[in-house]
Amino acid sequence: MKGVTPQALAVDELFNHPELKEIFYQQLGFCHCYVYCKNDALWIAAEWAGGARVTFRAVYAPHDSITVTKTVKKKNQAAFHLQTIAAAYTVTLDLYPGTVPCFRCQTTVTPRATLSFNHWPRDITALKKSGEKGIAAGTVYFTQQGLQTGMIYFSVNEPGSGAVLYLQHLSSLNHYCEQTKTSAGHTVGGDWPDIGFALPAPKDGALPAGKPCVISDTFISLTAQPPANETEQSLQLMELLAAIYPHLPKPEAQYRHWPDIQERTHRHLERGAGNWCQVAGNPYLNAYVCDYKTPPELMVQLAVLLPLRDYQQWSKEEMPLVEDLLNIIPDFYDEELKTFVRWLPAAQHRLSLEEEHKHPLIMDSWYLHHPLLNLLRLLKQGHKAVRNQLFTSLDFAIKVARHFAYQWPVFYKMDTLEVIKSETAPGKGGEKDVGGLYAEVMLAAWEITQKELYLEEAKAACLSLQQKGFTLLYQANNTAFSACAALKLFLITKEETFRDISYLCIANLFKNMWLWECDYGYGKHYSTFFAIFPLQNAPYTAVYEEAECFSALHYYLQLAEKTDLPPAFRVLVPEFIRYYLHRAVYYYPPALPAECLATTIKTGELARNLWIPVEDLRDGWEQSGSVGQEVYGAGLCFSLVPRHYHLLPGTSWLLFSDYPLSGFTDSANTISFTLAGHKSMHAHLRLIPQKENESLPSLQVLAGKTAIEGSPRDDGHLLFRLPGDQQVTILWT
Repeated sequence: MKGVTPQALAVDELFNHPELKEIFYQQLGFCHCYVYCKNDALWIAAEWAGGARVTFRAVYAPHDSITVTKTVKKKNQAAFHLQTIAAAYTVTLDLYPGTVPCFRCQTTVTPRATLSFNHWPRDITALKKSGEKGIAAGTVYFTQQGLQTGMIYFSVNEPGSGAVLYLQHLSSLNHYCEQTKTSAGHTVGGDWPDIGFALPAPKDGALPAGKPCVISDTFISLTAQPPANETEQSLQLMELLAAIYPHLPKPEAQYRHWPDIQERTHRHLERGAGNWCQVAGNPYLNAYVCDYKTPPELMVQLAVLLPLRDYQQWSKEEMPLVEDLLNIIPDFYDEELKTFVRWLPAAQHRLSLEEEHKHPLIMDSWYLHHPLLNLLRLLKQGHKAVRNQLFTSLDFAIKVARHFAYQWPVFYKMDTLEVIKSETAPGKGGEKDVGGLYAEVMLAAWEITQKELYLEEAKAACLSLQQKGFTLLYQANNTAFSACAALKLFLITKEETFRDISYLCIANLFKNMWLWECDYGYGKHYSTFFAIFPLQNAPYTAVYEEAECFSALHYYLQLAEKTDLPPAFRVLVPEFIRYYLHRAVYYYPPALPAECLATTIKTGELARNLWIPVEDLRDGWEQSGSVGQEVYGAGLCFSLVPRHYHLLPGTSWLLFSDYPLSGFTDSANTISFTLAGHKSMHAHLRLIPQKENESLPSLQVLAGKTAIEGSPRDDGHLLFRLPGDQQVTILWT
């Protein structure tokens, strides 16, 4: 039995003291917001109509006492100036009334002496109603893991209470982390009832006297009801996060000219000897630059081939590289097993056997299905050379799925289906989102053949994603594919269960984001805002998984055009895409200073001048690229350019958008399309000349019926800012 901590009991005693008086009060939607200053702490308290309370400690001065020297109150805002023996503090409170009420509380400290903050307590305690002693019961749905967004999402299970999304805006702590040589990772968590943010203890440094430093910047959004099930949890998380997002300070999303990056990557991919190996006279892509020890993998070849095909269809260019990769696909078919396999059969003897998955017959569950999905996409595009092998491979995949009852382990033997590793960690289950990837494979097969078998398999697999809550995500790109499969099944069957599963998948992705800018250490040289981690506890973001999430979320928004997608999804999903266009350039070594890149590489070598991305971008105190320079991540730019650049018909001008576009129609000197997003947010369009010294035609841009003025840029581009969720028309002469 778990007991209550002394800290929680002390907070309960404080808030039930008859002489406790607020120094600030304001109604905030359905709840009451109070500020208290007592003994060694300043508190913000939110109280629901039913009486349950959640308290947030904004200032903590252990073994000290606090004096409020000045209070400045304005509408929906207050500032409190405090003095202690050790420091002066300023606490600013901003209130954001609305359908989803939320507030922001930022604490700045100015030390009187060189200060180190050690043994910092968590800053949230949930209490019962005033006059009723005892800690409230609650449910924590998830907390920050590693470098994820500093969020904790929980409910207070008292009559009349609701749920809370707490977001510590870790970008504001960059100066603190720089001064103290600490990381903002692993700072938001705890065990009920002591939860929330704990300021990391200094490792090598302290805060100098007389210099202000932010030590907490908290955003809190609240609901009047706890979620009843995992669907409500998914919708509520997205709604609460979308309520905070407009108020969250954000870095500027800068324009990158991706066609230039694509040209460099294409040239280096073709000509870089370290990207290729030879087996029996045939060329195959290495997984990592200069990794000649590991045999070729089918997933690697297809992970580059499919984006290359996207770009080829967009550009209408001849690309010999595409034909080279198409020609080697049959080499990965195993005649004995009657399926495509992970490792090239002719080179399996090169496997090191040093890791669990580096054995000829050991399959990592998602690796079976991912190549099949890409092969089915090739088949849809008219590439029929391996059709027969593909459909016998689908038979094998169905056998495996049924054997494991749609609950896949991590590793198994392909010949016997013996489980080699059942769980990612004890009690954590296997690869939970593989069912969605498998469902996407089955749906692709059904779309080609209309065989009911494939549709029924997709349904069964998709239903296996239920009851996973915020632990569903095993690997982010699998979860993104799962969201698409589930939404597609909803469109086919009209069964709302599948739509709800898609919401669960999207919520898992946003729980796994890096929604802050790591601007300390090496992190000053690249952007991390709105990145997504490949795994639940990954210590870095990974180029390949992010690129696939980017493409899958594009597709999700396209599918969602036929549904009543909740507003929060329309706000947040396009914003991830916008910031991906800004951030992804930093995966390329030439875009980073040399000191940011690792010198000891796990796999292969790192060529600093090569426009092939590194796998990993890390916390600012760690060098990036230590996993290796990832050849199978080279598809990044080839998938990005066709989705965000569009040639104006009859001109040499490119149209760029940082939000997804769809529904293109064109006629003489006119183009129309739908701009994704939400009307409360803004997208940016650019008209870009492709010829030197070329001037723009006379044109008009309409959002609905409203004319939007463009701003000429120094680079010759014409920039337009438009609300999201618009029908846009461009006319020119």
